[in-house]
Amino acid sequence: MGSIGFNAQQIILLVALGASLLTVTRAETVIVGGSENWRYGYNYTEWAANTAPFYFHDTLVFKYENSTPPHSVYLLPNLWSYSTCDFSKAKLLANPTQVKGDGFEFVLNQWRVFYFASGEANDCKEGLMKMVIVPWPRF
Repeated sequence: MGSIGFNAQQIILLVALGASLLTVTRAETVIVGGSENWRYGYNYTEWAANTAPFYFHDTLVFKYENSTPPHSVYLLPNLWSYSTCDFSKAKLLANPTQVKGDGFEFVLNQWRVFYFASGEANDCKEGLMKMVIVPWPRF
């Protein structure tokens, strides 16, 4: 039986590969909406599509300025709820008080489709305050 061994080049390659994976796996903190923050009338579906990709362990920060009306953050269970802005089975992640000021942080810790929306007044249907995010693993 032959033994499995590594030569110097293979060891260097493995160390370099490991080091590059460590540097690439750094999670990011992303302000939802960028400089627009979390506000009525901004298209978050478009923002998410233009900002993607999002990755596992990235943190989304939902926040709004004190001068704007209050907004919440809900996690909707499926595409139908997202499309129709149906909050009957949605999970409240942050009430308007939690989103105000420094904001509310949500870590993308699963590989799934995340449907986010604000449940205040007409934020979702008329105010475009909804988005879909699918985080990817970093390689």
